[in-house]
Amino acid sequence: MKNAKQLTLMLAVTASIAFFTGCVDSSSKVKAKSGAKDSTATANSGVEVEEVSAPTGQPIDTALYNKKLKELANGDTTGKWPVKKQPYPLPGAILPFKRVVTYYGNLYSKRMGALGEYAPKEMLRMLYSEVAKWEKIDPKTPVQPALHYIAVVAAGDPGKDGKYRNRMPDKQIDSVFKIAAMKKDMIVFLDIQVSLSTIREELPRLEKYLIRPNVHLGIDPEFSMKGGVLPGRKIGTYDASEINYVSDYLAKLVRDNKLPPKIFVVHRFTGKMVTNYKNIKLRPEVQIVMHMDGWGEPELKMGTHRYFIYNEPVQFSGFKIFYKNDLKKAPNRLMTPADLMKLKPQPSYIQYQ
Repeated sequence: MKNAKQLTLMLAVTASIAFFTGCVDSSSKVKAKSGAKDSTATANSGVEVEEVSAPTGQPIDTALYNKKLKELANGDTTGKWPVKKQPYPLPGAILPFKRVVTYYGNLYSKRMGALGEYAPKEMLRMLYSEVAKWEKIDPKTPVQPALHYIAVVAAGDPGKDGKYRNRMPDKQIDSVFKIAAMKKDMIVFLDIQVSLSTIREELPRLEKYLIRPNVHLGIDPEFSMKGGVLPGRKIGTYDASEINYVSDYLAKLVRDNKLPPKIFVVHRFTGKMVTNYKNIKLRPEVQIVMHMDGWGEPELKMGTHRYFIYNEPVQFSGFKIFYKNDLKKAPNRLMTPADLMKLKPQPSYIQYQ
């Protein structure tokens, strides 16, 4: 593992990669092709379902679950939302009972998001200011504050193994948990940018953190490079089979360790970033959020949401606000909670970068 100074330099390169791609604007109009199969039916399917209980705790209130899903669908009449064929989650599920509001970034870089740009106390003050806005706009849905930390970072340097990614040291990951502990009941997401590595290689290395009940996961198809293409040269991709590997891995952790369900965030702003979405499997142990991750003016961001989140429903939806990049083009304003509450579906996960 490189020292902090070296990592800072490498992450600066990564930040420029992110500016070219993940901070790329959400102007793509390419639609992904449909997969072959639907997910296993339970919630909202109009059929009798078998309640799935965790080893401890009471089953969830399924009537309330269905009600919250309908609210999130926000009047959609197409049949896409709410997603009908999904299992009820195990006890302790966060979604859809709460809305997650999170700050994203890496502590070695001020260019990768608010989490690393500001000192901890100032960053938390800003985050909780956003939390208050969501509590005001939707008082019937409690807000779950979170930190979303990039634990494996795509890099411009090949490193010793030629994988073009940096694994953050345990000491830095632990410091994120110390920051989270400054507030009561915060949760933490660990994010993976595999670059020329693979999710099967990177995910198990974070298991010691993922077995904690307050730790959840994000993966970034943008930096999942195939065929040896370097990060930043083109936008990467994950297939449903890779996403299913991750959710199956998380589900086993939940069962083996008697944990509440894990939230699993998949970033997306183009069609090809996620292929065969209809083959993505849903499980009681995992809650999947397809997260609109593109930047740009409000109209452009809403178009990206419509093409790649609304039109390709999986389970829950997310939406990212870029404090800087979203202001680059007219009308030079950030989308507000009021704007996002008009979306179909309304996002269950809001990320600020």
